[in-house]
Amino acid sequence: MRDFAISDNAAVQAQLDRLGALSLPSGRLGLDTVRELCARLGNPQDRMPPVFHVAGTNGKGSTCTYLRYILEAQGLTVHSATKPHLVRYNERIRIAGALIDDELLAALLKEALDAGADLEPSFFEVTTVATFMAFSRIPADVCVIETGLGGRLDATNVMPTAAVCGIATLGMDHEAFLLAPEDGVPSDPLARIAFEKASIAKPGVPLVTMAYPERAAESVRATAAQIGAPVVMRGHGWDAAIGEAIAYRDEQGALTLPLPALPGQHQAENAALAVAMIRHQRAVPVSPEAMAKGIVEARWPARLQRLGAGPVTALAQGRTVWLDGGHNPDAGLAIARHLESQPPVHLVMGMLANKDPSAILKPLADRALSISVVPAPGHDAHRPEDFAPFTGLPVRSFSNVPDALAALPAGGDVLIVGSLYLAGEVLRLNQEVPD
Repeated sequence: MRDFAISDNAAVQAQLDRLGALSLPSGRLGLDTVRELCARLGNPQDRMPPVFHVAGTNGKGSTCTYLRYILEAQGLTVHSATKPHLVRYNERIRIAGALIDDELLAALLKEALDAGADLEPSFFEVTTVATFMAFSRIPADVCVIETGLGGRLDATNVMPTAAVCGIATLGMDHEAFLLAPEDGVPSDPLARIAFEKASIAKPGVPLVTMAYPERAAESVRATAAQIGAPVVMRGHGWDAAIGEAIAYRDEQGALTLPLPALPGQHQAENAALAVAMIRHQRAVPVSPEAMAKGIVEARWPARLQRLGAGPVTALAQGRTVWLDGGHNPDAGLAIARHLESQPPVHLVMGMLANKDPSAILKPLADRALSISVVPAPGHDAHRPEDFAPFTGLPVRSFSNVPDALAALPAGGDVLIVGSLYLAGEVLRLNQEVPD
C-alpha cells in the first residue's frame, strides 16, 4: 500500500519522494522487516514513555484524540501518532502536543530510510520507525499511538509493552489484507477482524474494549487469553450510558462527564472508551476534571466536521457543509444517525476504488438530495457508474469539489464524504489546515 504526501519544505519533500517510491512487496506481511529496521536504529520502541495503544475499524483515531486532550488537560506532556494525515504528513507525528517540525521530520525520515535501504520497507514501516525514534529521543510523560491497518501485523505492534491497550468499534474494512485465509486464525469474517485487532494485546497489560457481537467478543477474549492480557470489555468491567451527558461507571465508581463538542453519538462512545482506558492504567494519574475538560476541548478534523467560512464553503451559497472521511458501513451508519436531525444533504463523494459505495449510500438513502462524484486525490477512485446501482438518484461527475458545489441544485445542506484523502484536499482548499 502506498500513500500520498507532499510538503512545502524541500528537505521533507526529498524524503517523502523516497517514501512514495516504497510499496509493500507482493506477498510480504509480517513484522520481521520493521523489527530489523528498529534493531539497526537502536530499538527505539523499547525506550519510549508509557504507551496508550489503540486499534479498531472505526473510532480509533477519535479515541486517540480524546486520550491526548484528556492527558494534556491533566498537565501531562503527550507524544501522539495517528494516521493517515489529511493535508500535511507532519500530522502523523505530534511531539509534546505540537506537529513535528519540518527539520526534525526530514532528519528522522532520512535516518530511517538510509538504515533500511536494503530491506525494502513499506511506507508505514518507515513512518512507524521514524515515529518511535522521535518518541524515544524527546522526553514526554506518555505516548498515544494509533495502529494502522489491522493490529497483529501492524508495524506499531513491535512495541513490547504498553500502559494500556484499547480497541474501538469493529467492522469490515481492508478485507483484502485482513481476511486472507491463514492457518490458526478464525475463518468467520468478524471474528477474524477481532482477532487481528486484539492481537495488539500485551502480556499483563489491560486490553480495554467496546462491546461486540458474541462471535467477535469471544475472539477478543480468546486472543487476549493466549497473549496473557486481562480483558476489560464494555458491559463486563466498564459501561457508559449516553444521554444528556456520559454516565460512566466501572469498579472504581461512577462519573458524570459532558458530551463532546464533536458531533454524533459515536463520538461520545469513543470518549467513553478513552476514559475507560485511562481508568484501567497505572502509568499516570488522571482526575475526573481533566477527563471532562479534555472531552469538551477535543477536536478531530474531517469527522462530521462542519466546515468554517472559506473558499469551498463560499460556493455552497450559505448552506452548511459537512465533511467526513468515512468510507465503510459503520462510518455510513454513524453519519446517518447524525444527519437524522439535520436537513437533507447533497452528497459530494470521492471513494477509493477498493471501497464499497453502498457503505455510504445505503445508510444515507433517505437523506440524500443529489449525488456528485469527484476524484479521490492521488488514488484510483470509483467512477460515477459504480454508484448508480445503489441509488435511484441521478449521479453526476465533476473533476473537483468546487465545480461540484457550484453546480448543486437548490435547497438542503452538503455532505462531502468517502475518503480521508478527499477530506484532506477539501480542508486544504478551504484553508482549514490541521495544526
